[in-house]
Amino acid sequence: MNSQRSFFGFLVAGVIALLLIAIAGFYWFFAKSPANLSTPNSQPGAAIFVSKLSPVMVSLLVNPEGLQSLEQQGEISKLKNSLLAKTNIDFQDDIKPWLSNEITLAVTSQDIDRDPENGLQPGYLMALATDNPAKSREFVELLFSKRTLAGANLEVEQYKGVKLLYDNHETVTPIKIQNPKSKIQNSLAGAVVENFVLFANDIKVLREAINNVQAPNLNLSSSSQYQKAIKELPKNAVAVAFFNLPTVAQWQGLELAESTYNSQILSLVLNPQGLQAESTFLTASKVAPVSMPLSKPVGALQYIPESAGLAIAGANLSNLADSDLAKLWRQGTATIYGSSQEAISRWVQPLVDVQKRWGLNFSEDIFSLVVGEYALAILPNQANINPNWVFVVEKSPPLEQGIAKLDRIATNSGFNVTSLTLNNQKIAAWTELTATQKEASVNVEAKVRGAHTSVDNYEIFTSDLGMMEKILNQQQPLIENSNFQDNIATMPLPNQGYIYIDWQKSRDFLELQQPLLKFVEVLGKPLFDNLRSLTVSSYSTDPGTLKGGVFFQLAH
Repeated sequence: MNSQRSFFGFLVAGVIALLLIAIAGFYWFFAKSPANLSTPNSQPGAAIFVSKLSPVMVSLLVNPEGLQSLEQQGEISKLKNSLLAKTNIDFQDDIKPWLSNEITLAVTSQDIDRDPENGLQPGYLMALATDNPAKSREFVELLFSKRTLAGANLEVEQYKGVKLLYDNHETVTPIKIQNPKSKIQNSLAGAVVENFVLFANDIKVLREAINNVQAPNLNLSSSSQYQKAIKELPKNAVAVAFFNLPTVAQWQGLELAESTYNSQILSLVLNPQGLQAESTFLTASKVAPVSMPLSKPVGALQYIPESAGLAIAGANLSNLADSDLAKLWRQGTATIYGSSQEAISRWVQPLVDVQKRWGLNFSEDIFSLVVGEYALAILPNQANINPNWVFVVEKSPPLEQGIAKLDRIATNSGFNVTSLTLNNQKIAAWTELTATQKEASVNVEAKVRGAHTSVDNYEIFTSDLGMMEKILNQQQPLIENSNFQDNIATMPLPNQGYIYIDWQKSRDFLELQQPLLKFVEVLGKPLFDNLRSLTVSSYSTDPGTLKGGVFFQLAH
C-alpha cells in the first residue's frame, strides 16, 4: 500500500531523472544525426495550468521514446522499468499509447494550505501531454482503480466540468519527531484536461490548475516576464526550465539579496558534438555588459599555449564591478552565502591566498588596468601544485602605469625586480633570493616568482621563465587548436569573450582546488565521464537581459 501511495513521488523522480538524462546527454554520445530528434513544441504548453507565482517549472519537450531511439545502453528503458516497478503500471501498454511530446513538472506553491504552523507542504503539479485523450482517461481510471485495490480510499469530484480523481492520506508524525500538528501528505490527484493528463500531490493543486486555465490572467503564460523569457528560447530545445527567482529564494528559505534579476529561463539543445545549455536572466533595470561585444576571437589568445587547461579571454575588465555579470554574481552569492567575499573564500581560496601573499587588490591593481583585450590561462603541471599561468593584456596608458605599480608591489612583498635577457628579449623578473651555505661557501639561490615582457601590442605575464620561453619560441597557440576553434564556434557572435576548460587537462587541478567538484561529478557521471571540454560565453544584446551559454563537448 505504501508503494502505491507514493506513486506521485515516483512520477516526480521520473521527470527529474529524464531531465538529468537530457542534461547528461549520454544517449547523444552515439548519435549520428541530430535531425533524428524533432522538437515540435517551441514552448511548454502546460504553462496554462501553472500559476504566475510558481517558483519553478521544468519541461521535457520530447517524448522519452525519441530519446530512447538515440541511446544504445538501455538507460531509459531501465529508468522506465524502475520508475514503474512498484506501481503495477506497464509503460508500453498503459502510457506509450497516449504520451505525446511534453512532460512538465512545476512547484505550484511553497505551502499548499498556506499554514506554516502545520508544516510546509509544497504543491507539485505534473502535466503529461497526450495525443489520445480517450486512452489517457482509461489510464487514469486504471491507475486509481489499482490504488483502490491496494487500499487507497478513492474519491471522485466534478470541478468546473472536469472529473477529478484523488485519494487523500495524511500520516501524523510522532510528537517526538516533529510538531504534533505536522502531517505528511501521501495523496495523489489526477485528471485529464484538454490535451494533458494532470497529476498533483493534493486535490487543491488540481483545482488551482483548472482555475488557472479558466482565468488566463492567473497562469504563467500571461506573465510578462515569462512571455519575454520564452522569446529568448533557441530552436529545438529539448528541455526548458523557468525560475521565478524571488519565490525560488523564499521556497528555499533564502532572502534574495540585491535582487537585480527577477527571473531566469534555461534551455538545453542537442548539438552533433555535445550539449548546448543557454540561460537568460531578466530584469526590469538596465544592465550594462562588461565591454563592447567582440565580433572576432580575442587576439591575445595567440600568446596562450595550446597546452592550457583553462583559458579566459575577453576585453575590458576596468568596469567589471558595475557590469551585468557582477550584479548577477553579487545577487547569487549574497543570497546563498551572505556575501560575495564568503563565496570567494569557499570556492576560489587560491585567489584569496594570492592577494594576501602579494598584497594585491585584484579590482584596483589588475582589473582597472585592462581596458583592451586580455587572455588568462592556467597550465596544470604533473604535480598539480602551483600550476603555471599566463596573463596577456593589450597595451594601453593605464597598463603602462600599472606595470610600474605591480613592480613596486613585488618589491614591497620582498621580491627583487631583475632585468634579464631571454631569447634576445628583455624580461623583467620578480625573483626571491635565498642564501644557502655549504661548507665554507655561501651561495645565493634565485627563484623566479613571475616575469613579464612586451611583445608587439601586448604585455605578457608568466609564472616563470620556462613558460615565458615557450611563448617566445612561438609554440602552437591555443587559438589555432581545432578543438578550441570548434568550441568557440558554438557561441554566437558578437559575444563578451569566453571561458574554455579542457576537462582532461584540468580535471585533477580543479578537483584539488575545489573538492566539492568530485561530488558534482558523481551526480553527473555520464556527462563527466565523456566530457572533453566545456566553453562558457555571455552574449547579451538587450539591456534588460543577461544571456549566456555553456557548450559541453562530448566524446564520440
